[in-house]
Amino acid sequence: MSAARIPALFISHGSPMFALQPGSTGPALAAWVQAHAPADRLRGVVVMSPHWMTRGLGVMTTPQPETWHDFGGFPESLYSLQYPAPGSPELAAQVVQLLQQAQGPVGVDPKRPLDHGTWVPLLHMLPQAKVPVVQVSLPAHVPPAQIYAIGQALAPLREQGILLMGSGGMTHNLRELRREDGPTEPYVSAFCDWVEQTLRSQDLAAMLDCRARAPHAVRAHPSDEHFLPIYFALGAGGWGQAGGPMPQYISHEVVYASLSMDAFALQ
Repeated sequence: MSAARIPALFISHGSPMFALQPGSTGPALAAWVQAHAPADRLRGVVVMSPHWMTRGLGVMTTPQPETWHDFGGFPESLYSLQYPAPGSPELAAQVVQLLQQAQGPVGVDPKRPLDHGTWVPLLHMLPQAKVPVVQVSLPAHVPPAQIYAIGQALAPLREQGILLMGSGGMTHNLRELRREDGPTEPYVSAFCDWVEQTLRSQDLAAMLDCRARAPHAVRAHPSDEHFLPIYFALGAGGWGQAGGPMPQYISHEVVYASLSMDAFALQ
C-alpha cells in the first residue's frame, strides 16, 4: 500500500441519536480516524449515504452545505447540533469527471445539504468539521454491481488524500427496533456473521448476490437502500479483486437489539 493512500470505509450510522449516544462505535471510529486518516492528512471526504437517492448519479457541489436534520420525533437537543464542514466544488468536479468517464452522465446539486447519514458519523470522526465533505448520491433501482463500480471509479482519489466512505447500516429493520437495548436478535447475528465471513473469503459473486444468499437478508433489510453503500466502500477499497484487502473491523456493536453498527476499513 502506498504510504499516502487513505483507506476506504463502510460505517453504519444507526439512528440519528448516534449523534448524542455514541456507544462504543463513536469512540472506535474516532480512534480509527486518528490512527489512519487524521484531519491533517485529509484533503476531503466523499460519502455515499442512503438518505440521498436520485435517478441516475448526482454529486453535491455546495460550497458551504447546511446541516440537514432530516428526521422527526427526536429530542430538541438533536436539532441544535450543527456540522459546519465546508464543501469543495473543486473536489466535486474531480468526482464528476471520474464518474462521467466510468458511468456516463452525472448531475450536480449546488444546494445539497449534508444529510444525517453523513454528518452524524462525522461528528465523531472529524469533530472539528474542517475537512471538506462531498456527497455522492445513491442511484435508485440499480444493482449492487453498479454501486460497486461507482466506488471503483473513485478509488484513485484515495491516493490524493481523500477518504471514501459508504454510510449505511449493516442491518436496518426499523419495525423491529426496541426502545431499550437488549439481547441481540439471532437473525442479526446470523446476517452480520455471513457478511463478515463472505468479506473475509473475498467472494465477490456471493456478496453481490447477498440479498438472495445471506440468511435473513430480507428481514435484516426490508428495503436495501441502507445496505447498498457497502458496495461503494468495497469498490473504492479494491475488495474482491486479485490481491484485494481484507476488511479490518472497527465496530461490532448492536443497539436497540437489532440495529447493527458494524464498521470496517479496507486498507
